[in-house]
Amino acid sequence: MTRPLLWPLVPVYRLSLALRTFQLRAGLRPAQRLRWPVVSIGNLSTGGAGKTPLTITLAKALAARGVHISVLSRGYGRRRSTLPLLVDPGGTAEQFGDEPLLIARAAQVPVFVAAERYQAGLLAERAAPSGLHLLDDGFQHRQLARDVDILLLSSEDLADHLLPAGNLREPSRAAARADVIAIPADAPELEAEIKSRGWQAAIWRLHRRMDVPQIDGPVAAFCGIARPEQFFAGLESAGVRLAERFAFPDHHRYTANDLERIAAAAQKAGAAALLTTGKDRARLGAMTESFPATIPLRTAPLHIEIADEAEVISGLLRRVR
Repeated sequence: MTRPLLWPLVPVYRLSLALRTFQLRAGLRPAQRLRWPVVSIGNLSTGGAGKTPLTITLAKALAARGVHISVLSRGYGRRRSTLPLLVDPGGTAEQFGDEPLLIARAAQVPVFVAAERYQAGLLAERAAPSGLHLLDDGFQHRQLARDVDILLLSSEDLADHLLPAGNLREPSRAAARADVIAIPADAPELEAEIKSRGWQAAIWRLHRRMDVPQIDGPVAAFCGIARPEQFFAGLESAGVRLAERFAFPDHHRYTANDLERIAAAAQKAGAAALLTTGKDRARLGAMTESFPATIPLRTAPLHIEIADEAEVISGLLRRVR
């Protein structure tokens, strides 16, 4: 999505990026290094790339190899504390943020949140003698040194523009500093474009899979994510008949009025159930109980599978060791 009226502000944003890059290169904002290796997972755009599902996949795969994993996250959206915290999987999005809560529940590894991920890492390293950190949404968080930079990239990113007119947090040429570029497995033209630009990163190929529950009848779907059209399209491609759809801003904090409006529209449309994403379900917390029993809330979580996963994970461990 482009915002043409905001084009005049792009040079201001570009200047701020240039200043930050100068400070990093000149050592005015030196990166802090943790004792354990750090693997960063990030992207160029403002959201919707699949960072959280990939973090979960990596955490599970590495833990299965006997590696002690901690995930470090900013904890975007948390309200009750600014202190570095270990995420309680039974907690709320207000305490920890929706993405850290989802990762802790799905990956079943320790997740630590702090505005400065270095502080989260220090807390993690006090809890175990050794391990490996996964830095969630870390490509732009260059204040923390990392051993491997994984960048999720799409064809849309290469055609997009900088904030605030476009959705890019950095220009596409920033991909040159990635150690790994993760792309959709069905995008050979993107792989060819990456190679033509001379980027030397290893390439991972990712399969996105949405687990859509079986529901008899039409469905009312809602979400508050960066790219809601991907969610709705995924449901329809799985054969779900959408009677209603509601798209809220990314990380939207739901209110009772929101849920009443969704439920009323679903009932009027004759929906058999409500469907939302894993992140939205985590954000709703106890509010899920406010929906009528006649239209139960179901979740369609997104999973990411890495092609040749065993080889990829072995290569990643060789890099950090």
